[in-house]
Amino acid sequence: MTGDYVFVALVALAGVCGFMAVTFAVARRLDNFGIVDAAWAWMFTPLTLWYVLAFDAPFLWQMVLLAMVAVWSLRLGTHLARRIAAAHPEEDRRYAELRQSWGARLPRRMFGFFQLQGVFTLVLSVPIFLAAANPDPALTRWGLAGVILFVVALVGESTADRQLRHFLRHRSSKKDVCRVGLWRYSRHPNYFFEWLIWVSFSVYALGSPFGWAGIVAPIIMLWLLLKVTGIPPTEEQSVKSKGEAYREYQRTTSAFFPWFPRK
Repeated sequence: MTGDYVFVALVALAGVCGFMAVTFAVARRLDNFGIVDAAWAWMFTPLTLWYVLAFDAPFLWQMVLLAMVAVWSLRLGTHLARRIAAAHPEEDRRYAELRQSWGARLPRRMFGFFQLQGVFTLVLSVPIFLAAANPDPALTRWGLAGVILFVVALVGESTADRQLRHFLRHRSSKKDVCRVGLWRYSRHPNYFFEWLIWVSFSVYALGSPFGWAGIVAPIIMLWLLLKVTGIPPTEEQSVKSKGEAYREYQRTTSAFFPWFPRK
């Protein structure tokens, strides 16, 4: 069993690195490195398909797992791709800043960055890997809880994205702050429900051998959203563009976990 795990993981590593190499080539051709965000999300679908094909587990268990990942992966990747395409040729601020700081070393360093994204995908896929490798799964309370939690999280994230799009189309000023729907209870409900999706994957894997190790994915994702690539740069940009209106939003509204606004 351990040998099977190693073989499947090594093939997956080669696959994600190859996928990211192709993505890097496309990004250079378009002169827009922001497409890595959409590619990163899309990559989970073929990766999960490989896990399902590589391990021998009951059909229903495998298909539920593949459906969960594919629905999330394709929805998020397409959502990000549309946003990137709408802004093109303007590049996401994070990658524009990397262009300036890396200068002549940009191609080499950006290629390494893309490859790290592939390795990072593999780490985050641990609960998916463990669930797919379960030799004798059944939709026990853990499996059912994971599916229910996934549906709640997917509906929540989709709703938050839709509410934000509607607000941006109808706002009277670029300094207006979105406080509609879920955005009244959290400054980043899309991030919260994205994290909840990773919790649902780890819950689905809990009935598998070593399933407890799947908790690494939501822990890493929570750290990234709260401290690194999620809330900090988004809040910084919002304060710069919206000023006191956003500072008031910060004072009254929970940053991540939905809760009632403070007076």
